[in-house]
Amino acid sequence: MSAPERIPPRSVTTGATPTEPLADVLTEGELTVRGRIREASNAALYCTVSRDGREAACIYKPVAGERPLWDFPDGTLAQREVAAYEVSEATGWGLVPPTVMRDGPYGEGMCQLWIDVTPESELLALVDAEEPEPGWKAIGFAEVGEGRTALLVHADDERLRRLAVLDAVINNADRKGGHLLPTVEGRLYGIDHGVTFNAENKLRTLLWGWAGQPLTDEAVEVLTALKEALGESGALSARLATLITPVEIDATRARVDALLASGKHPEPSGEWPAIPWPPV
Repeated sequence: MSAPERIPPRSVTTGATPTEPLADVLTEGELTVRGRIREASNAALYCTVSRDGREAACIYKPVAGERPLWDFPDGTLAQREVAAYEVSEATGWGLVPPTVMRDGPYGEGMCQLWIDVTPESELLALVDAEEPEPGWKAIGFAEVGEGRTALLVHADDERLRRLAVLDAVINNADRKGGHLLPTVEGRLYGIDHGVTFNAENKLRTLLWGWAGQPLTDEAVEVLTALKEALGESGALSARLATLITPVEIDATRARVDALLASGKHPEPSGEWPAIPWPPV
């Protein structure tokens, strides 16, 4: 397969926008591989998908291209990406691009809409300070070379705060800065959710700025609705049952219950590295 060395970051989306209903195009459209994202740890192919005159750019991650992990069952990462999208949709926040399971040139895999990003949006920074400035939240100190440290901060942004809640629900083990996609329309998407929904606590993220702080009223309302949707007869439970295990669904319910019981954003457990590294 011919492939460029590097696809421009979240390049062009043609004939459709993230807000349009694209499940039929992503699921049933003709999938054409255009190149490979060489920086990805698993096989990630840049593609176009077309159906009935509509075309969109997308990412296709075949199950056959997944590398084995010691703490996740083999061949399950694509399903977890779709499960993260389903939970995101159930929140009403729309934080994950449209994502489906489908067959492709290299077998079954996940297909996700490609999102254009704006380079002007600054969500993360390293600063020479002990405390963050107004409008920023501290993550922690990082070594920057020659024995120096700097404070790693993220924006005090409502969109990031929503994503922090979603990550707590899906138990995201790898929320890096490169997984944050701000758009010119002002939306924010999170991507790369293959290592989610583990039954054990794996939360590892850059979005610790609200750790221990009360959840917003909006978040409590969303979590309450999620609790109902995750019930035994809930629609979300039915969708997740085709993607993750019953034990993992039960663990997701338990995380929602714990968030509602505490009324706070979670704090690092100390049982697992809290921050992914490198952070980008």
